[in-house]
Amino acid sequence: MTELWLVSVPLDKTSLTNVDKLKRILAKNHRASCFRFCIPDLKVGILDSLFSVSDDLSKLDTLTESVIKKTYQCMKEVMEHTADKVQENTLANGVDLMSYMTGFQWDKAKYPTALPLCSLAEIINKEVSQMEEELKSRAAAYSIVKMTVEHGLKANLQTCRLNDIVKREDLVVSEYLTTLLVVVSRTRYLQWERTYESFSEFVVPRSSRKLHQDGEGGIFSVILFKRAVCEFKVKAQESNFNVREYSFDLEAKKQQETMQHTVLKKEQYGIFVHWLKVNLSGVFIAWIHVKALRVFVESVLRYGIPVSYQALVLRTDSKRSKKLKEDLAALFIHLEPTATTSKAHQASCDMPELCQHEYFSYICYHININLLEIS
Repeated sequence: MTELWLVSVPLDKTSLTNVDKLKRILAKNHRASCFRFCIPDLKVGILDSLFSVSDDLSKLDTLTESVIKKTYQCMKEVMEHTADKVQENTLANGVDLMSYMTGFQWDKAKYPTALPLCSLAEIINKEVSQMEEELKSRAAAYSIVKMTVEHGLKANLQTCRLNDIVKREDLVVSEYLTTLLVVVSRTRYLQWERTYESFSEFVVPRSSRKLHQDGEGGIFSVILFKRAVCEFKVKAQESNFNVREYSFDLEAKKQQETMQHTVLKKEQYGIFVHWLKVNLSGVFIAWIHVKALRVFVESVLRYGIPVSYQALVLRTDSKRSKKLKEDLAALFIHLEPTATTSKAHQASCDMPELCQHEYFSYICYHININLLEIS
């Protein structure tokens, strides 16, 4: 499983030398790929406020990641018949997510660097929250259209369209006579044949015919005098036989409505998938900017001012992560000799979410790129 670590070290002479050593080690043992992660000069503001900003960014990080998961899951559900194309639509600024990460550039137009850190966090929070709300409303609207269409396509004998089943010659309709359609379960065919003539003395004897059947039962026609329709329906209901209301005009209208809903679903599918694609990109980009803000704030708090640090993206996998952490610990222990990893790390590094709760002599944030099932 691929792992991405966002690491920050100060620009002191020892750290810079050890960054070069790290790159040589990685080139030799192939434990990871190393990329520069360029964060612009941001406004530090009052140092005391950075602790509050750090807490806000931590919460925003969690929120944004959850919206990414929801958006991606929704895309998977909507594109149920083209799941292999979901990954093709999982992009950020038109490139795959890994390429976006390793070639990250701060979006100064969207997130002006002249603004205070708290303002940048508020912009991203508002953006992500709006995406989450719109996702809920769009998903609900699309679900209604989808369910309406599926209800029409997967209807049972009680609700299915009858125009494809009943022909005009199946119905006897005259000044005095009419034809009713009755739904009969498979287990009650014999009872129907024995009893339907007794529901009214105005039923035409031996007039019942089976027009259609499926796994549940069948639709039978029966001819009777119009004056006996109400009586017949009451007796049929008492015997648990359901009389279907039917007319060719009504069925034609239902069929037209179903076709309209099918066309609407197709239109809404295209619109919704496009929205999901655009907003998955947007929320992922926002998330990486949150990570960048967290690195900046933590670097100022840990390494002091003037601001002087270098951020790197390390791409590794779960098999090599333990050795990579040992390399990093050995190279940067001088930053804080008393720093030790948590018991959670000593026991296991298989839970990426723990990475951000571990304490190292250097700054490290895990970017859970696998939340989108990317290997």
